[in-house]
Formats: sequence, structure tokens, C-alpha cells
Amino acid sequence: MTLLYEYPFNERIRTLLRFEDLFNRFTFFLSRENAEEHHVALMTLFEIADVAGRADLKSDLSKELERQRQTLISYRDNPGIDQTMLESILVEITQTLTHLNQMHGKAGQHLADNEWLSSIRSRSAIPGGTCRFDLPSYYAWQQGSLEQRRHDIAQWAIPLLPLRDAMAIVLKFARESSQITKVIAIQGRYQQMLSGRTCQLMQIRVPAELNVIPEASANKYMLWVRFTTQDGDMRPRPVDADIPFQLTLCNL
Repeated sequence: MTLLYEYPFNERIRTLLRFEDLFNRFTFFLSRENAEEHHVALMTLFEIADVAGRADLKSDLSKELERQRQTLISYRDNPGIDQTMLESILVEITQTLTHLNQMHGKAGQHLADNEWLSSIRSRSAIPGGTCRFDLPSYYAWQQGSLEQRRHDIAQWAIPLLPLRDAMAIVLKFARESSQITKVIAIQGRYQQMLSGRTCQLMQIRVPAELNVIPEASANKYMLWVRFTTQDGDMRPRPVDADIPFQLTLCNL
């Protein structure tokens, strides 16, 4: 098995990766059946709203999707491009842009405007603050039917879905922008000159059986990867062996 580690090169990609991770967690727990798991889904939805509430997130995604759309349009009638696939991607981008532009106000504001959800959110900041004696109405809702809980949470998430869809397209373009390169970290260390190359995201794939963890950093001139392992008390310690791994430098 190969483990994939991703390291963002800027704040925009860092935000999108966090957004993606939160939505993956939300989708997983929403698909489960018991009230405790749906509680985690709702708490995660609050976190998603916090990330989505960034003033520049929607505009950044809109600008990037429009830029990608214009680039793809230039490939129309290119004999080397699958035109059916190209048109399918353009339709997806156009629809996502339309949904983004239909969003009004601050993303996630509908959750803050719901007095009941707002009370749950404020209590959740207190350890154990959502116990049944603190929020009896929330406890009663949790004891309702699986279908109703799932329906309610899904409805509360709907206004945020255009951001999720836009994020997925942007990250897909970034991840598919470059080829995987096989390299070796000599005595657990690797560095590469970037020579002015602009990168958005670094992907590191390493065999799980090596039991090593990459730590990465970069600037506009160079990137560094250092491998560590964990001892009995989980403290990281440097690896002195040569580590083969796969490196991908992604851009938009």
C-alpha cells in the first residue's frame, strides 16, 4: 500500500484542502445511521461554515474556474483533444459557476440565522456542552428517525454545495497537472531546485511498509523533504536510510 501526503504551497490551496477534508468527513458521518455519528456530521458542518465564511473564498473559486474555462475553450476543434470529454468538462464548470454566482451573502450565514442551530453551535464550544440536560430539544431531535435526521442535515448543507463542487474541480485540475517522478531521499533527505517554477501543491507517495513520515517545506527557489519515523512514545526521529518515494509538483 502507498500512502499519499499532500503539502500546499500557499494559503489558497491550504484552505481548499481543509475544505475538502471537512466535506469528506461530513459525507462519511452523514451516511452512517446512529445519532452520535450524525452529531459528528453536524459539528463538521459548523466547521465547514467557518471555512466557507472567508470573504475571498467564493471569488477566488469563481476566478479560477473562469480562467480554466477560458483555457479549455481554446482547445475546441483541436484534433488532439477528445471533444466529447472537453465539452463535458466545460458544461460541469459552467454549471458550477452558475451555482456559485447564485450564492448571496456570507456563505454559511443560514446556519447562524437559525436560532436553534446557533444554540447548538455555541454550546458545542464547551466540552460536553451538548448533553441532553443542556439541550433537551437537540436530544429530542437526535432520538427521531434516521431519515428525518439525515434529511435535516442534508438540507442545512445544500447552500454550501456550490463551494464544495467548485473546490473539487479546482483541486482536480491541480492534481492532474503534472506527472509523478520517482526519486530517492538520500539518508532520509531530499531537495530540489525549483528554478522559478510556480507550484501550488506537492504530493509525496511513499510505501506504507517503510513506516516513515515526510516533512516538507518549500519557497520559490527550492523544496525540501525530510523523512522521520516515530518511536515508542510517538516522538518523531530522523531517518538515516535512503527512502524511495514518488514526487509530484502540481500547478494550476
